[in-house]
Amino acid sequence: MARVLIVDDAAFMRMMLRDILEKMGHEVVGEATNGQEAVDAYRRLKPDLVTMDIIMPDVMGIEAVKGIMKENPQAKIVMVSALGQQAMVKEAIESGARDFVIKPFQEANVIKTIENVLEA
Repeated sequence: MARVLIVDDAAFMRMMLRDILEKMGHEVVGEATNGQEAVDAYRRLKPDLVTMDIIMPDVMGIEAVKGIMKENPQAKIVMVSALGQQAMVKEAIESGARDFVIKPFQEANVIKTIENVLEA
């Protein structure tokens, strides 16, 4: 079982991810709605995995990935992005994110991606 931080500005997306993660047996230890909250929550909660939206108000997901990687270069982050954000996903992966899922996502894809990242 992993301790997970969900980062997304949309409450609906956080709820969908929470449902999938809890069905998988993981514990959602926190939620954040922007990149600054994500870095602060990561620092405070020390989760095993972070799901990170790319487009958010104030501080974007890529900046949050960079902030979290400064805290812990071994952090496991899965980006959650909409179609058409390939350049930003590439930058997030180069900044340290381990993998990504595309919105709207299929539950099976989310499960497979999270399992792969946690096993790596």
